[in-house]
This record gives sequence, C-alpha cells and structure tokens, in this order.
Amino acid sequence: MKNILFAIALVTVISSCSSKKRLAELQTVHDKVKLDLADCSRKSAELQTSLNSKDTELQSKSSQIADLQGQLDYMKKTNTNLLDRMADLSIVSKAGAESIRKSLETLSNVSSSAQRRDSINLLLVKNLKRSLSDINDSDVQVEVKKGVVYVSISDKLLFPSASYNLNKQASTVLGKVAQVINDHRNLDVLVEGHTDIYPISTQFLKDNWDLSVMRATSVVRVLQSEFGVAPARLTAGGRGEYIPKEDNTSDVGRQANRRTEIVLLPKLDEFFNLLTEQR
Repeated sequence: MKNILFAIALVTVISSCSSKKRLAELQTVHDKVKLDLADCSRKSAELQTSLNSKDTELQSKSSQIADLQGQLDYMKKTNTNLLDRMADLSIVSKAGAESIRKSLETLSNVSSSAQRRDSINLLLVKNLKRSLSDINDSDVQVEVKKGVVYVSISDKLLFPSASYNLNKQASTVLGKVAQVINDHRNLDVLVEGHTDIYPISTQFLKDNWDLSVMRATSVVRVLQSEFGVAPARLTAGGRGEYIPKEDNTSDVGRQANRRTEIVLLPKLDEFFNLLTEQR
C-alpha cells in the first residue's frame, strides 16, 4: 500500500514539474508572439505614415503641375497678344507714326500746362486768403476743386434774406476778390448763385432758379461797374437748390447752401489754341 501511495505521489510530482515546464515554454512563446505583434504594429504604423506622406507629396506635386500649367497657358496667351500687337504695329504707316508722335508731344504740352495751371491756382488761393484774412472763414471759403479756384461767399455777407439786392457790406467783400481778379487778367470769372431747398415765390421771383440767377447777375454787375472787371470775362449763372454743399435737413446745412460762388477759370480759347498749335 505504501508503495502504491509513493508511486502516485511520484507521478503527481513528475506531472506537476512537467506542467510547470510546459507553462514556462508557453509563456516564452506568448511573450515572443507579443513582441512580434508589437513589432508588426509599429511597422504597420510606419508604413501607413509613409503612405500618407507620399499621398501628401503626390497632391502637392499635382498642385504644382496645375500651377505650372496655368502659368504656361497665361504665357501662351500673352505671347499671342504680343504677336497680334506686333502685327498691328507693323502696318502703321509713316504718316500714322508721325501722328502718334505729335499726339505724344501734345500730351506732354498739356501736362506742362496743367502744372502751370496748378502753380497759378496756388498763387490765387494764397492771394485771396491774404486779401480776405479779416473775414470769418465760415463766411468766405477759398478752395481748389476740379482744377480751378472757388471763392464761396455766404449769402448773409451779400444779400438780405430772400432778396437779390446787395447789402452794404457786399462791396467790401467783392472789392477784395475783384482786386485779385484784376491782377490775373488771363482768367475768366464765373459767378454762380446757390439756394437752399425752401421754395420762394414773390412778385419778381418765380422760384429758386430766379433767385440764384438774379443774385449772380447782381454780383457780376458790381464787379463790372464798381471794380472794373472786364465784362467779357464775366459769366452769371444760377444753380438753384440743386448743388448743395451740406444736408438741407438742418439750419446749419441750409445756411451753408445759401451761397454765391465765384469761380476763376482759365480762358478756354487759350487752352484750345494751345492744342491747335501742337497739331
């Protein structure tokens, strides 16, 4: 009986040792497989990254190719246009070339005239502001617009309300302006009357057109009769309410719009003569 028990115990021990060895072997295999799997995962990730990089690079190359194709198409079109222009130039006659040369010379002379005009305008503005220095800036404004000098005079310095008869202080203001006008006899003078939007209707005035024209005419007469401005240089015009400087919805705006503007212009006949002489 003892021998049987010993035999069973021996078998059990041997079996236990064999199972532990087998388990250790399996654990070793498991660890190796785990390492191999991790290595495969790493290599797979690296491969995917590489593929993504290649795909991005491919897209970039495709974009570059598209850009280069666009530049090539533009250059082809530009080259075609240049060839067309060369073809056009090749048929310009000698007379045509001479005409182009004269046109360029005319433009050059016109540019020189414009520079001379700007210098004259600056001198006019300086002289007018000096002459009118004792008058409130808000009542008389001197500025250059559209290449000519504008003297804008508030109606309260020249006229009673709703009237075209000049008041007593009008001669003082107009005399200062007339002095500068007479110092520059190569300029024409346009006098424009302006009103606000309030309509007017009297025995002598039908509407704001009438008022603006009559006010301009009154100023022109004084410049001629009292200050010796040559009448051939003078033009009177009315603008009514249709060229406002400010918004007519406020008292301040309407006051600014009630004005007389004296515009100093280059003589048009001299300007056209300049163009004619260059042909």
